Amino acid sequence: MSNPVRVVVAEDEAIIRLDLTEILAEEGYEVVGQTGRGDEAVDLVRQLRPDLAILDIKMPGLDGLSAAKAITDERLSAVLILTAFSQHDLVEQARDAGVLAYLVKPFQKSDLLPAIEMALGRHEQMVALEAENADLAARLEARKLIDRAKGRLMDDHSLTEANSWRFLQKSAMDSRRPISEMARAVIDGVLKP
Repeated sequence: MSNPVRVVVAEDEAIIRLDLTEILAEEGYEVVGQTGRGDEAVDLVRQLRPDLAILDIKMPGLDGLSAAKAITDERLSAVLILTAFSQHDLVEQARDAGVLAYLVKPFQKSDLLPAIEMALGRHEQMVALEAENADLAARLEARKLIDRAKGRLMDDHSLTEANSWRFLQKSAMDSRRPISEMARAVIDGVLKP
């Protein structure tokens, strides 16, 4: 059985916060933190690392949109805005702050649960894409280093491209280090055939 989704709820109206936490608990979500202040919400999310933060827009200390931006900028969790305000400019501001779902009060359980799942799914996709992009960037950088090192070996030591590659490969295997590290050593003049 998988672990329950961990949620921080930030809503300045205590009754709504209580209703929300009861609904979440009934549906198998684990509310790990609650607050009525936006600044405390950011602190809770930083400390508790929940899967989802549900934020009201209007809160003391820090409004929900600013809290959402802080949370999403640090990639701490998915964010769902739950608010009584549905003005177009607020929806746009929420989108620009990295909010993944927007739900208007009064809400029904039948509206809340799909919004939560949508926010969690989108967050998971974003995290996966960022990891893939980071991996591709690292691989591209390694490829560039290897190509530069092969060029240096060819120019400075009259090796063929195939022999340059073999030298880098053998050096990596002998030292049990990545080929990109060997390439950097060749470029820095530390490693020579």
